[in-house]
Amino acid sequence: MEKQNRLRAHLAIIGANILFGINYSIAKGVMPEHLKPGGFTLLRVITASALFYLISLIGKNFEKIEKSDYSRFIMAGLMGVSFNQMLFLYGLNFSSPIDSSIISTLNPAMVMLIAFMAIGERISITKIVGLIIGASGALLLIFGKGQIGFGSEHFVGNIMLFFNTLFYAGYLVVVKPLMGKYSPITVMRGVFTVGFFAVLPFGFTDLLNTQWENIPSSIYGAIIFVLLGPTFLAYLLNSWGLRHVQATTVSIYIYSQPVIATAVAAILGQDTLDAQKVIAAILVFAGVYLVSRARNK
Repeated sequence: MEKQNRLRAHLAIIGANILFGINYSIAKGVMPEHLKPGGFTLLRVITASALFYLISLIGKNFEKIEKSDYSRFIMAGLMGVSFNQMLFLYGLNFSSPIDSSIISTLNPAMVMLIAFMAIGERISITKIVGLIIGASGALLLIFGKGQIGFGSEHFVGNIMLFFNTLFYAGYLVVVKPLMGKYSPITVMRGVFTVGFFAVLPFGFTDLLNTQWENIPSSIYGAIIFVLLGPTFLAYLLNSWGLRHVQATTVSIYIYSQPVIATAVAAILGQDTLDAQKVIAAILVFAGVYLVSRARNK
């Protein structure tokens, strides 16, 4: 039974990362012409929160959360929902789908580093070398456009995406213990509730001022996809997978996102792949490969 659960967990995580990978280009097409990043973030959080509460009502699943876990829920909500999603959408608004997907591949190395600081997981020389190589790839991507400086839109966007990746890595480590005590629905409901109150002040005005009547039907389709796919369903699939495997295992699957994001961006004509991005991606992949390979030793 446990073997079957682990297999299903891996399939769930793969499904979540396919949705995350597609999200780069779909979300980019919505902002900022039709929805501002702050308003889009709030809309995502409202939709997911409502759906998780609805499922709890239908299934009469309202587990009591222990007071000792309140702080962990708050940290997970801030890192995994509010900071993560706001930085992702704001960063993507100023950057490109390919840049975003390459930066996200630093996540496994970040998870390893946070796990070391938080729970004392050993980091070997191989892991350290992998971290340095992976970071070099991300820095090449951020600084190598020939427009170094905070005035560069891509530079600012990539910095935001870097911290988005950092917060998501912290979220995976922080939320993992909750998965062993509560159902995925309970955890996601709590996490998104915290996220809602944190995002509300930043996105309320943007969402209120959205000109819904001017949004084309095709964009409505993209918005619905982002709300139901990469937000509600992907978070649910990831949380279910995290219940049965380690946080570092969940993070490994992020490697698939650049391939998906690049393919979608190229098909939609939103981005191009140049030599610099290929070199940056190779460095990042080499770094995370070393970290992943050393993890099991």
